[in-house]
Formats: sequence, structure tokens, C-alpha cells
Amino acid sequence: RGAAATAARVRAGPRVGLGGVRRLASATSKAAEGMEAITVSAAGKTFPAYVCGEKGAPAVVVLQEWWGVTEQVQKQAQRIAGAGYRCLVPDFYKGKLGLDVEEASHLMGALNFPEAVSEIKAAATFLSDEGSRACGVTGFCMGGALSLACAVKAEGDIVCAAPFYGVPNKAYFDCSTIKIPVQAHFGKLDALAGFSDPEAAAALRKALQSAGCRHEIFMYDGVAHGFMNDLPDMIEKKKAMFGAEHSQEAVDLAFSRLLAFFATHLRS
Repeated sequence: RGAAATAARVRAGPRVGLGGVRRLASATSKAAEGMEAITVSAAGKTFPAYVCGEKGAPAVVVLQEWWGVTEQVQKQAQRIAGAGYRCLVPDFYKGKLGLDVEEASHLMGALNFPEAVSEIKAAATFLSDEGSRACGVTGFCMGGALSLACAVKAEGDIVCAAPFYGVPNKAYFDCSTIKIPVQAHFGKLDALAGFSDPEAAAALRKALQSAGCRHEIFMYDGVAHGFMNDLPDMIEKKKAMFGAEHSQEAVDLAFSRLLAFFATHLRS
């Protein structure tokens, strides 16, 4: 039920109201060790975010899953920063966290996708103002779909995109119009139909071929949705939701490909 809800919420469009009165998430995001909580003010937008890495280094905007800005996504940002990048994680939920599927579904369903894309672009402006000469974007699940949505709307602010298991609604973000390089990652056992399953990956490949942009799509054996999550609580959560076992080999391989992609497009 959780997997189906994830795909349905994102496919439904940029803003999906669930209707009725629902309780809000009962936890708040906070900076993980090694991260700094900041307020971004740029391009007419103001929002909370978390940063790591050296100011002025090539930059990457790292986008959350539907749970919110968890310790997991901050650790993923730190791994990228450890390779010599300045990373910024926008907090789309403004401090809220989804503790379970119902809460996460509510938060993602209330998210305005075009506004989130505007915040990503504002984050790129902020990083440029800090001294970064190039900025890419990556994200996971909902953040993967938002990475591609941002690529559709890129205007020189974002120079490359690397989505993980998430494709946006074509009615609002047509990936066949993308002009910047894309590197996408999917699990072969992902069952979120139309969002991140192998058929969705194949449709994305076709769209990017039509777009004519530089692209590569990697499919990983033996893993399902959320396969990049490697903290103990998130491993248990993805096992419960999607059934597949954790593969650290897949995580490490995907990170090696991701960092090679960023080295090509953010350091050249």
C-alpha cells in the first residue's frame, strides 16, 4: 500500500490535495553531525536548508525523499561533499518529517512541485553567490522526480541532473525537452508502476533519446525502490515497504558512477 501511494501521489501532479483533516507529522528535521542549518535567501525565495562541504567548490543540490530531510539524505549529501563538493539540501517540508507512510504521503501530497523547483533554482543561485562556478542536482524518490523536473526547467543555473528512482508527471514536466546531461539510477525490482519501475525507466530513456541530451540510465540487479538508503533504520523501512534486501555493493557502485558524472560536468 505504501509503494502504491508513493507512485500515485507523484503521478497525480505538482500539487495533490488529499482532502479531509489529517494529522501532521509529529517530528521535525534537524542538522545531522557535520551539517549546518541555514536559511537560503536568493532569487526572491527564502527557505531553510542544510549545507556541507567547502564554500566555492563545485556545487550539488541534494533532494530529499518523501520522508523529509532525514539523517539519511544528509549523510548522502556528506558523502558527495567528501569528494570535493559544496552540497545544499533544501527543506521542502519546512522542518516537518514523515514518520510513517501516512504522514509522508500527506506531506508529499501537499507539496507544490513547481514551487519546489523554484526553490531548487534559488538554491543554485545561492551557491553561485557563495562562489561555486557550476551546480548540479541529485535526489532520491520524490527528490529524483524533482531532479528531472528541475532539469526540464534548467536555464543555465543547473548544468546536470542525476535522479534516483523517480520520474515526474509528464503533463507538467516533459523530460523529452531536457537539454542538460542526465544520469539516472533505478532498481530492477522496483515495483512503483509509472514512477520508478523498469517500465518508467524505459520511458525515461525514450524521452531523453527524443530530447537529444547526453544521458545514461543504470539499472541495478536485486534491489528495489530506495536502494540507496543505507542507515539501519532506513534499511529496515525499505525492507518492510518493498521487500528487497539491502545491497551495499549497489550503493557503492551507484555513488562511484554519480561522482564520476559530477566530475565530468561540474569540474570541466
